[in-house]
Amino acid sequence: MKTSIFLICFLLYCPSVFATNIVKSDRIYTYEQMQFDIQKLKETYERELEVTVIGQSYYGNDIPAIQIGKGKKNVVLIGAHHGREWLTSSLLMGMLENYVGAFSTGAKVGPFDSNMLNDVSIWFVPMLNPDGVKIQQRDIPLVFVDQLFLMNEGEINFSRWKANGMGIDLNRQYPAGWRELRGPHTPTYQFYKGNRPFEALETQALAAFIDKIQPSIAVAYHSTGQEIYWKYKNGKYEQRDYSIAKEIAQLTGYKLGKPPKKATGGGFTDWFITTYRRPALTIEICPPMVNRAPPLSSFPEVWKRNQYVGMKLVNEVLELHKSEGKMEK
Repeated sequence: MKTSIFLICFLLYCPSVFATNIVKSDRIYTYEQMQFDIQKLKETYERELEVTVIGQSYYGNDIPAIQIGKGKKNVVLIGAHHGREWLTSSLLMGMLENYVGAFSTGAKVGPFDSNMLNDVSIWFVPMLNPDGVKIQQRDIPLVFVDQLFLMNEGEINFSRWKANGMGIDLNRQYPAGWRELRGPHTPTYQFYKGNRPFEALETQALAAFIDKIQPSIAVAYHSTGQEIYWKYKNGKYEQRDYSIAKEIAQLTGYKLGKPPKKATGGGFTDWFITTYRRPALTIEICPPMVNRAPPLSSFPEVWKRNQYVGMKLVNEVLELHKSEGKMEK
C-alpha cells in the first residue's frame, strides 16, 4: 500500500481549485445551505446518490447521511462533531460533489478511478452537530436563548461554541475511556462529557448508523492542529492501522499525532477502534487555534490537502480486502 511515485508527483503539481457547481466554499457554511445543497445534488445525481436521515438533534434538526457508490464495503466520513467546525462540513460536501460527478461519468478523481465506487461506497455525514453549528453562527432559537447564555458563561458572543444544543461536547460522548475524562460537571460551551456515554441524541444516532453500515474505515474530521490521530489501544492491528494513517499523512501533508501515554478517550475514533477493531482516523485540518472557527481563507489549503482523501481510503479498503481474501464480488 505504498504511495506511488505517480501519486506524489500528481499531488505536487495538481491544481487546488475547488471546482464544484453547487457547493460553494467562499461563505460561512450553514445547516440550511447544506440541506439545500444535498437536495440539489440529489436532483442532479438521482441514480448515484442515496440520502437518508440517521436521526434528529436536540432542536429537531435532521442529521443527513449521503452514500455514493454501490459497494457493500464502505468508508464513512464525518464532519462537525463540534459547532465551530463547520468548515469540515463544506469540505465533505465539496468531496461529495466532486466524487459523485466523476462517478456519474466514469471519470477519474485526480489520480483515482471513480469506478472503485462500484466495489466500495463512501458514506458522508457532513454535519453531525447541526444545533452547535447554528449556535456558533448565532442562529439561536429564542426559546433557548437564556439557557444558552448561561452555558456560554454569560458571553453574548457564541463564536467559540463547540457543544451541541444541550451543552454536551459530542466528541466526549463515546464509551471508550469516557470514565477517565475530566472537565466541567455541568453543561457548557465545550468539554462537558454528559452524565453518561451516548446521552446526546446525535451520538446515539451516529452509533446506530455505524452499527448498521459497518464501515471498513471511519474518519472524523476536526478543525485544529494539522494532525492525524489514529492510535487508541489498536492492539494486534496497530501495524495495519499505522500503515493506513501513514498513507493519509503522505497524501495530506499532515503529521501523525502521538498521543501521550496517559491520554484518555471519549472520542468517536477511540470508540470505533475498540468496538470494531478497524482503522479510524481523526483528521485535524487547520493550524492550531483557540476557541474559534477556522477562517474561510484557510479553505483553499484545506481543500488541496484533503480533496482526494475519500477516494484514497476507498483504495485502501480494496487493498485490505484483497490482502485478506475477503472482498465480496
